[in-house]
Amino acid sequence: MRALLQRVSQASVSVDGEVCGAIGPGYLILICAMQGDTEAQADRLAAKIVKLRVFKDAAGKMNLSIAQVGGAALIVSQFTLAADLRGNRPGFSLAAAPDRGKAFYDHFVAAIAASGIPVATGIFGADMDVSLNNDGPVTIWMDTDTL
Repeated sequence: MRALLQRVSQASVSVDGEVCGAIGPGYLILICAMQGDTEAQADRLAAKIVKLRVFKDAAGKMNLSIAQVGGAALIVSQFTLAADLRGNRPGFSLAAAPDRGKAFYDHFVAAIAASGIPVATGIFGADMDVSLNNDGPVTIWMDTDTL
């Protein structure tokens, strides 16, 4: 799986002009299931994100996890993270098929929620508008192949 994690002061996602998910401080997580992914990889990625210490402590150092600061996660499916850029027009054949992608997305969302982090989501497969205030900015690329 691939994820783009952004520490945010707020984020929201809308479909057809209607907000379907919104959070205050926490993470905006753009997530993509790749061909060959497993539920174990989704679980490992979720656990890593929950434990990642990128929130500021009292001294201003990135030393606290999302749970320690009471943050939430807005999780949005993003198949374009699978882009193959060898040509000038990206290809997305490395992404999991939509039915498998949705199953992994749902599994990942459940894994984050099971850790006690409040979760909001977009709508899988929808044309979404995402709004955010990146805090820091802190943006981290994650791939289960390198964790």
